[in-house]
Amino acid sequence: MSAIKNRYEFVIFFDVENGNPNGDPDAGNMPRIDPETGYGLVTDVCLKRKIRNYVETAKEGEAGYRIYVKDNVPLNRSDAEACAYLGVDPSKLKDAKKNDANLDSKIRDFMCSNFYDIRTFGAVMTTFVKGALNCGQVRGPVQLSFARSVDPIVPQEVTITRVAITTEADAEKKGTEMGRKYIVPYGLYRAEGYVSANLAQKTTGFSDEDLELLWQAILNMFELDHSAARGKMSVRELIVFRHDSELGNAPAYKLFELVSAAHKPGVVAPRAFSDYEIDVDEDHLPAGVTCTRMG
Repeated sequence: MSAIKNRYEFVIFFDVENGNPNGDPDAGNMPRIDPETGYGLVTDVCLKRKIRNYVETAKEGEAGYRIYVKDNVPLNRSDAEACAYLGVDPSKLKDAKKNDANLDSKIRDFMCSNFYDIRTFGAVMTTFVKGALNCGQVRGPVQLSFARSVDPIVPQEVTITRVAITTEADAEKKGTEMGRKYIVPYGLYRAEGYVSANLAQKTTGFSDEDLELLWQAILNMFELDHSAARGKMSVRELIVFRHDSELGNAPAYKLFELVSAAHKPGVVAPRAFSDYEIDVDEDHLPAGVTCTRMG
């Protein structure tokens, strides 16, 4: 598989209904929010986690589509696989590099060819960083921004009860347990992303097949991740801008400014995706750029 030859930008619209799209552990797991404006936020790390989970499930066991950043797998365990493949001792990487000037590129190529998320998002591989190898930090061709809600959100704290008591001692004093959870009644969020053909060709080998899987993963990233805490979350639309060249035919901001989300007439407090109108001003697309709408 050869690396992609075109630059891309993309916009994701997703919504949440009666759920917490991304809790802030520093604020008691309250939905992340910009305190100055009231707009809701979802981190890029959160979105990449969903994409990784989908790819791992969809491509389970398939060569070249393993996930590097995952639950219960220490990163240095995966790093050690590259060392074993090349026959080097992870504790003696500096000495190994003196004997093989191409060790950096060999390790990087092994990790990129085996792990989809390194090939896509890049990674910081601590084992190799400590070993003073340049391949320890791989910059991926796909980058995501924080998602921000289209309108300010009003998180609500909901009190919940549980009839099962935790301990025998507590059961003698009370009949229910009390708890709290945060929800956003409704919020439409917008995230923006970038795909660099230049980095794909020079660094990770991110291919057209990988790109198609990325689009599929974005469109379905919440479908395998439903939970009571997150409520009803769905990707509503994915808008992709494709450049005719590797370096691009227009600045990313000009393409993002062509995409807008507005209330439909008469809507004051949106409570559904149908309350919005998503518009792409395709009449003003720069030369050499095409737009595809998915979802």
